[in-house]
Amino acid sequence: MVNASGIRFAYAESKDVLVIGLDMSDMNSFDPGHQFAYSSPIVMMGAYEPLVTMEPGDYETVRPSLAKSWERVDDGQAWQFNLREGIQFHTGNSLSAEDVKFTFDRLINLKDNPAELAGNIDRVDVIDPLTVKIVMKDKDQPLLNLLVGPTFVIADSKAIKEQGGTSTADADTTDQATSWLDSHSAGTGPYIIRQWERNSQVVLDRNDNYWRAPASFKRVVLKHIPESATQLLTLENTDIDAALNLTPPQLNDLEGNENYNLIKGTSLDYVYMTLTSSSELNKALANKKARQAIAAAINYDAMIDGLMAGYATRPPSFIPNGVGGATSELTNEIGYQYDPDKAKKLLAEAGMPDGFSFDLYYGDASVAGTTYSLIAQTVKSDLSKVGITANLRPVDQSTARDKYRAGELPSVLTFWNPDGPEPWTWASASVQRVSKRVRWDCPPEVTELVTKAGSAKTTEEANKWYRKYMEALVDNANYLILFQPIYRVATRTNIKGWRLTAAGWQVNLYDIQPSS
Repeated sequence: MVNASGIRFAYAESKDVLVIGLDMSDMNSFDPGHQFAYSSPIVMMGAYEPLVTMEPGDYETVRPSLAKSWERVDDGQAWQFNLREGIQFHTGNSLSAEDVKFTFDRLINLKDNPAELAGNIDRVDVIDPLTVKIVMKDKDQPLLNLLVGPTFVIADSKAIKEQGGTSTADADTTDQATSWLDSHSAGTGPYIIRQWERNSQVVLDRNDNYWRAPASFKRVVLKHIPESATQLLTLENTDIDAALNLTPPQLNDLEGNENYNLIKGTSLDYVYMTLTSSSELNKALANKKARQAIAAAINYDAMIDGLMAGYATRPPSFIPNGVGGATSELTNEIGYQYDPDKAKKLLAEAGMPDGFSFDLYYGDASVAGTTYSLIAQTVKSDLSKVGITANLRPVDQSTARDKYRAGELPSVLTFWNPDGPEPWTWASASVQRVSKRVRWDCPPEVTELVTKAGSAKTTEEANKWYRKYMEALVDNANYLILFQPIYRVATRTNIKGWRLTAAGWQVNLYDIQPSS
């Protein structure tokens, strides 16, 4: 059928099919070694599984998944995992320790962005067919909590090798399995990837041989619907069962309606704005005081109240509220505050009393119930009041992502969603790969703060070092965290079991069931 918006829905009204509407414009790959986008994890975590996991709402307790047990060995230098018996991949091949080794070796040797999260893995040893040992480079740095995320899902080594995949040191140039993995799955999860039409839809079929009970739906369809108005219309027309990108006013209108459920949860995602340190990209932004002036000129509270209808919070810096000691109270203490007079003073100190201009890039997409366009217009309006001109440069989402990661943009509006609830992942990224994107030559003393936090023996000690690290980032003003959403997803009452994880849309598809 074709709905009133001209979008075709072949599965509408089927009790055997779950249909989800969302903006998937950033989706780049379903290859575990390459996927590194905002909207991909909902698919990845439905088709694949990691060794260990965490439950939504509990981001401290590591629980069994493909591994039934684990322990520290070799004087704390390694983690040893005992795998479950009898688990099969979607191909029918049996899970073994060789698959874990191949998966992690390939992840590291593909040398793409996800590989940086595996930076503390020295090697993976197969002890026996169902026992694998992961040896760390630095036993004082975190690893176990990182393994819960989509970067570390386990894949079928035999199937990937048959499609030209390899885990050898030259995998970044010789591996040929990605195109196959983008439309097939080599995982153990409750759903199997059947089809991906870019900027159209993803189709997942139930894995009837799943090691737990089979999932409730025979098929899950993710429809690319970038416009929130269209998402709302298709939800009201019962063409989709859940809408992930409705605006705060739209969600408010659905509150209390007996036909819908609103699922809420504070995320560990956030939307942020970068400012380069490169005089090549923008001479003014290379001046720290100019960047600090921008930070002081943005009315963060008004943005949260206006664009997010109050459904957001704001962390001090690159670590979100809820981990690493970051809280709204700490933001009030050390974070950026709206102060136009201070912004004007900083401009004068920077030698730019009349202000300056810079190009602000962003994707033509939705995020956290609003659009990058509206966020950019809000920032532009705030900055204009102190004499700073933001030249708005909308581009398609994939272009924004690629150019940002290549360090080619003076300023960008983008998001951050975690691979796992470990504060070290945010902190280490900000002083490593993300610092390269903003052309910031991170001082060794700031990197050392992150190292000390990661190796701290207690949470209190770690948070002490994270605070000093966040103070350093606030001072340098390359990263301005605009808001950390409290997510709300609208579902029809014909489904139940939707539980938001802290990483935004990483809902566990397996949990969702028909209401009757």
